[in-house]
Amino acid sequence: MTLFPDDRHDAMSIGDLLAQVQRAVATAFPRGPGIWVRGEIQTFADHRSGHCYMDLVDPDSPRGRERPVLKVNCWRTTWGPIRRILAQQGITLQPGMVLTLRGRVELYTPRAQVNFIASEVDVAALVGRMAAQRAALLASLEKEGLLTRNRALPVSAVPLTVGLVASPRTEGFEDFLGQLRNSGFGFAVRLAAVPVQGARAPAAIANGLAIVGRDRPDVTVLVRGGGAKADLAAFDTEPVARAIAAHPVPVWTGIGHTGDLSVADVVAHRAFVTPTECGQELARAVGTWHDTTCGAGRKVAARARDAVEDAHLHHLRARHRLAGGARGQLRGHEERVRSRAGRLGLHARRQLEGAAVALEGRAGRLGPLSLAVADREAGRIASLRRLLTAYDVERQLERGYTLTLDEAGRIVRSSAAVTAGQPLVTRFADGTVRSRAEDRPVPGPSSSGAGGEGRQS
Repeated sequence: MTLFPDDRHDAMSIGDLLAQVQRAVATAFPRGPGIWVRGEIQTFADHRSGHCYMDLVDPDSPRGRERPVLKVNCWRTTWGPIRRILAQQGITLQPGMVLTLRGRVELYTPRAQVNFIASEVDVAALVGRMAAQRAALLASLEKEGLLTRNRALPVSAVPLTVGLVASPRTEGFEDFLGQLRNSGFGFAVRLAAVPVQGARAPAAIANGLAIVGRDRPDVTVLVRGGGAKADLAAFDTEPVARAIAAHPVPVWTGIGHTGDLSVADVVAHRAFVTPTECGQELARAVGTWHDTTCGAGRKVAARARDAVEDAHLHHLRARHRLAGGARGQLRGHEERVRSRAGRLGLHARRQLEGAAVALEGRAGRLGPLSLAVADREAGRIASLRRLLTAYDVERQLERGYTLTLDEAGRIVRSSAAVTAGQPLVTRFADGTVRSRAEDRPVPGPSSSGAGGEGRQS
């Protein structure tokens, strides 16, 4: 075989290298109960094959730098029992959680990859860590004044408009709405449909609360039916707790749990064990208001009827007394009217006789006086007629006077009102003459005469 200059007799094949690494790994981590490893979940996959795959990173390494990753495999026969134990404790593994695993280290030679084969999860440590995180969250909310903020909001006396944050067509959703439908009251429900379990649930629930809060319902209800404790993990998260604390109206929770209250229950205005109980309480609150209002109305109506009956009886009695008094008054007035009518008739006859005598005397004097007045007025009218005849224009024209008019028929009273070339009309007793002024006359002592002066063409 021809050797090239870069060939070396001491070079190892990849298979030899990986075999040596495998022996080194087996020597460093011998088979047995395995070793414990603590890491933060970076990725998590519960595969449909029944196996579980995770990427763990060092939780103590700086987050701004690239952190080393450990590939973790948990085979189906091991992962099934572990998953059941976690579910019993209400734990769902998801990115960001820190957990401690026992297992063995092995080299997967086809990829030259070091894997950690998990055989056990320290559930007690994980539960304690989650409890500590829950306590820290509650302490933080209390320090910020958010733990009781929603609880301090007043509830409407008639909570008929309801904001509902739930997963539609689930058992808890139907149980809650069934109580409202069966109440007989006209509830108006604004639904925000959200998932209530899984990795997406916390953010979706918080967003749903924000959506229904914009409409300012009387109360907002967050419900979820019963299930495994792990299925309720979303209600122990910070996004949901803060969304409830900052909600503008009271939040009631109806989460189907049987153990301790979730953080959402603690922060909410009121917490109920089941969606059914939450719906019943809403219907009861409206029913109480209805009964109270109707009862008060019935009391007012009864009192009104009693008052009307008393007033009617009093009216009858008063009318009876008034009728008796009125009859007595009428009799008295009737007697006085008769007496006065008799006196009035006698006095009227006397007045009429006197007036007739006076009228006859005045009538006798009225004739001569009227004739004298008529004669005086006839003489005054004749004098006025003679005066008007003296001032009659036609008489003045007959005496030789003339009238000078402009084209509009207005009398020209002054030579100053005449302009050169102005058409004029001169009126005589027997007719009129039209002329035109050649130049403007010079005013003189007689310029204001009735006939006017000036040179005319």
